[in-house]
Amino acid sequence: MQFIGADIKFMQGMIGHHTQAVEMAALVPSRTNHEDVRVLAQRIDLSQQDEIKMMESWLASRGQPVPAPGAMHLHGATLMPGMLTAEEMAALGAATGDAFDRLFLLGMMKHHSGALAMVRELFSSPGAGQEVEVFAFASDVENDQRMEIDRMGAMLSAMTKER
Repeated sequence: MQFIGADIKFMQGMIGHHTQAVEMAALVPSRTNHEDVRVLAQRIDLSQQDEIKMMESWLASRGQPVPAPGAMHLHGATLMPGMLTAEEMAALGAATGDAFDRLFLLGMMKHHSGALAMVRELFSSPGAGQEVEVFAFASDVENDQRMEIDRMGAMLSAMTKER
């Protein structure tokens, strides 16, 4: 099955989306007091960096433009669904301890929900998501990020009970 424009748009957009998740995860080690948040962030960092490489390779092997690193930070760049604004990222970067953990988990849940919206948009586009690699990747994003949203919700609940 051949790829179409919606597949390209999805892969290009998801690179920027994943890049922000990696940036968020990089804040965790110096700001959290919870080992489970640290482990979650490490898992997000590793999986999303691997997926970025896969998407870049997918685009390049098909002669499609690969977004430049940092392209999502350009003035006027359109944020993909669920991405944190510059203000939200600044607040996350300024927080520490329990306040950071809460902002991180809420922000990452929002972020992951945006990725789910991107998958829904892909699959609702006629003919999109039919190529094997695109279908497999988008399906994995949907399953993995839905599970992580549930895990982060449980972590937030546990932190609230700790207080």
